[in-house]
Amino acid sequence: MNAKRPSGPFREGDRVQLTGPKGRLHTITLRADGELHTHHGVLRHSDLIGQPDGSVATNSSGHDYLALRPLLRDFAMSMPRGAAIVYPKDSAQIVMQADIFPGAVVVEAGVGSGALSLALLRAIGAEGRLTSFERRDDFAEVARANVETFFGESPATWEVVVGDLAEELPAQFPQGTVDRVVLDMLAPWECIDVVADALTPGGVVICYIATATQLSRVAEYIRGTGLFTEPDASETMVRGWHVEGLAVRPDHRMVAHTGFLLTARRLAPGAIPPEVRRRASKSSYGDEDVELWTPGAVGDREITDKNLRKRVREAQKAAGGARAAAASREGDTASE
Repeated sequence: MNAKRPSGPFREGDRVQLTGPKGRLHTITLRADGELHTHHGVLRHSDLIGQPDGSVATNSSGHDYLALRPLLRDFAMSMPRGAAIVYPKDSAQIVMQADIFPGAVVVEAGVGSGALSLALLRAIGAEGRLTSFERRDDFAEVARANVETFFGESPATWEVVVGDLAEELPAQFPQGTVDRVVLDMLAPWECIDVVADALTPGGVVICYIATATQLSRVAEYIRGTGLFTEPDASETMVRGWHVEGLAVRPDHRMVAHTGFLLTARRLAPGAIPPEVRRRASKSSYGDEDVELWTPGAVGDREITDKNLRKRVREAQKAAGGARAAAASREGDTASE
């Protein structure tokens, strides 16, 4: 058995997702002396350790809990966060729209809490390379711990660089050596020039953008460089369905707007694409419009230092458990 494969009996240090009464979810890290306390009773971790994935355990009050290793989407939604995450629906679109392939050289900025990094690392495989740039060291710490928790180790294909992408990218990558660039930042237009230098001809830049004003500005900036194909913008909405017998209807709630995705491809040096004909429209803009596009006007969510320190501790604790579980699997493999 592959020691890194997320299967086999539950071990101490594994992350486990429990579904309890009324469908309520709990995500825990298994410890030999650990207990899950809820108003429905106490569930001992030792009742799960050694049991196969997909087992059912009963707590002190007789309530049953279904235990499963979390899928990537489940892990991303429940892991400790330093910054807001890229939702699974958007991560999936980024992997597809940017055509993240095994062996690709990918640059990501910023790393946030590591949710998108996990999807990118899965996509590039063992031969690829992902370099994630993050301005804040505390966010980078949370991301490193979350990635290590999920994989049980820090992937050899991943490097986190703390610093500004616009300053660090030229020093990290020679011109034309990057296949894909993913920008998840407040003002991606500030980095488009260095991204254009780093991308190989035909390479893809994809921007994850929160607001329509940001979308407008980065699209116009990319057009203005003359170095990319016509930018393509989209958003993804996911609506679940209730299916029970003949009672089939859409859910009352849905995951609607989380962000826009904008993609463009790097042109070959000196290439001039065919002119895109458009109807005359109010597409011009002035200084007042540009002011509405600034990061300050767009706004940036802040997290308190105290809250962030707590999340760093949570992420690092989970990573320690994952390392222990991975070492246990390695030992079992060696003895086989």
